[in-house]
Amino acid sequence: MEELHFNADITGERIDKFLDGRIESLSRSYIQKLIKEKKILVNQLPVKANYKLTTGDTIILQIPDPEPLDIQPENIPLDILYEDDDILVVNKPKGMVVHPAPGHYSHTLVNAVLYHCGENLSGINGVIRPGIVHRIDMNTTGSLLICKNDKAHQILAEQLKEHSITRKYHAIVHGNLKEDTGTVNAPIGRHPTDRKKMSTKAPNGRHAVTHYHVLERFGNFTYIECQLETGRTHQIRVHMSSIGHPILGDEIYGPAKCPYKLQGQTLHAKILGITHPSTGKYIEFDAPLPDYFKDLLNKLYMSF
Repeated sequence: MEELHFNADITGERIDKFLDGRIESLSRSYIQKLIKEKKILVNQLPVKANYKLTTGDTIILQIPDPEPLDIQPENIPLDILYEDDDILVVNKPKGMVVHPAPGHYSHTLVNAVLYHCGENLSGINGVIRPGIVHRIDMNTTGSLLICKNDKAHQILAEQLKEHSITRKYHAIVHGNLKEDTGTVNAPIGRHPTDRKKMSTKAPNGRHAVTHYHVLERFGNFTYIECQLETGRTHQIRVHMSSIGHPILGDEIYGPAKCPYKLQGQTLHAKILGITHPSTGKYIEFDAPLPDYFKDLLNKLYMSF
């Protein structure tokens, strides 16, 4: 069992929210599960998820050893951008779910990675998400990082927390963005009435910042690059929709009708840059645009 230690530097914040904001490699639901199992102690005592911290409280978080995997490896081809003894970087295709979830217990990226890596995966995120440090949506394509051991996972999770990982996405949005560059700084939280959506209007939203710049204009559409400063669920999709420029093809945050036949949003995680957990050197990975994205850009060039 691994132990993590923290000292509370804030008063009045819930313990689950405090830890969720400091350990991006663990989901809030998993943190709440550990609390229920009395594996999170404050001042040596178990607490409930709604316990409110006082500055100076000592927190011990006990992460159980990974259980035997019950997710089956599947021989699914991977588009590998980079691989060594610590990490694996893949170019995730459209339509592939990153990890098993209700309705998607097979044919996920995790199933494919289990086949490729065998037991050489970090166990920090448990049996459902072995090796997974961060996620991208099912219909978002591009660079995704997998860790092969717990040490690499912890180092890279800390980089995520400190926002030192470079994450640049390419997207096509509705409308003509007036400015060549811009920043959306708006908190993101669960939509108050639609639990499948995120919103910039949600109470208790978490700090979220997206920087963007225009790559090409097509009149009714704009080709842009977005750089994440934070990494909230659906962040780019929510932020661009919030300023009146939803991503083309986005079935949740965009218009009901799409002028092109697409499978979800035109969003691609193109550039991923990290400080390597063993060498300490900064390296970047560039995932080529998928064919559907390049074909759509060609159509827009021809019609504009």
